[in-house]
Amino acid sequence: MPRPVLEEACIHPAIRTKVTESRQTIVREVMAVVAANDVVVVGMGINPHPKQARKALDAIGQPYKYLEYGNYLSQWRDRNALKMWTGWPTFPMVFVKGTLVGGASDLQKLIDSGELKGLLD
Repeated sequence: MPRPVLEEACIHPAIRTKVTESRQTIVREVMAVVAANDVVVVGMGINPHPKQARKALDAIGQPYKYLEYGNYLSQWRDRNALKMWTGWPTFPMVFVKGTLVGGASDLQKLIDSGELKGLLD
C-alpha cells in the first residue's frame, strides 16, 4: 500500500537532517513500546476515543500499554509526527503485535469478530 512521500532526491541536502530528525524522539519512543508489548494504545487526554479503546480491552481482560501525549492544545506537534509516521489521521492508534489496527471502533470490530484473539495467538 504505497502512499505518497516526498522523494529524498527532492529534498535539498542542507535541510535533510532537519527533515530526518524533526520530532523523531516521540516516534522512536512509540516504536520501542510497540516492539516490546503485544497491545499498545497511543492516545491523548480529553479525547474520549482512547478511553473507549482502553475500556474495550479492559472488558476482555487484555493487557496493554497506554501512551498519552498531551491534549488538543498541548503536544500537537509531537502527535502530528506520529500521524505522519503511521499515516493514521486520528487518535487512538492501536497496535497489535506491532501492526497498526486502527482506532477505537476498529479495535472493537476486531474484538467483536474474534479476530483480535487470533492476532494475539
